[in-house]
Amino acid sequence: MMRLVHLSDLHFGRDRAELVAPMIAQVNALAPDLVLISGDFTQRARRDQFAQARDLMSRLEARVLAVPGNHDMPLWNLPARLLAPFARYRAAIADDLCPVFENDDIVVACANTADPLAHQRGLFRPREVARICALFSQAGARKRVLVAHHPLEQPPGSSKAPMKGAESAAARLREVGVDLVLSGHLHRWWIAPLGAVGTRGLQVQAGTGLSNRLRDEENNFNLIELRAQAIRVTRYLTLENGTSFTPEAAQDFPCAP
Repeated sequence: MMRLVHLSDLHFGRDRAELVAPMIAQVNALAPDLVLISGDFTQRARRDQFAQARDLMSRLEARVLAVPGNHDMPLWNLPARLLAPFARYRAAIADDLCPVFENDDIVVACANTADPLAHQRGLFRPREVARICALFSQAGARKRVLVAHHPLEQPPGSSKAPMKGAESAAARLREVGVDLVLSGHLHRWWIAPLGAVGTRGLQVQAGTGLSNRLRDEENNFNLIELRAQAIRVTRYLTLENGTSFTPEAAQDFPCAP
């Protein structure tokens, strides 16, 4: 069994500083095999905000894989945004924008969906789809996990523009047997099948881990346990704007055959 912690949308610069230590303590207490962070480490891609994100990562005991979000590129500095949009992210978080993890049980592929030419809307580049599908097609019996900032599909009522290339990417990922898609961006927690009910792949959204832009739900993150017959998801959230993360009842979702 693999245990994954899924964090997203930390937004240092608009974070609730009182939640940083409790989040780190709770994640370390869960002793996950991996911590997966699906983007938006910062609010405005400033060096001091990235330094805070780097400090949080350094205090996590598990290995961390991450992708940038749309807030991790300079917004107002247009030359930097167009010529070196991920320079500060690379310096503080990781040089690899699309890391991969593999062992005997799992293949985790991360996709950079942040688009310097768009303010919020994501882009799933065809070359990224091809790279990830090639990895997953060789995964055999191992679980296939995708991490991206922007969701492939969105919950009802979302006002965000859908990611470019998402529909075709979702179709191809289902063909190569994706088991789990982890994303953020919406500041909304949500679980749904990828495509129609009964199709392969489970989408799991994390809300914002630390931001004070709560959008009618508490700060939260996910613990995901990949079991032989089921994917178990437990949401950890701050109840009534408290300063500790409390688990909800776990939900089990059958694995696709």
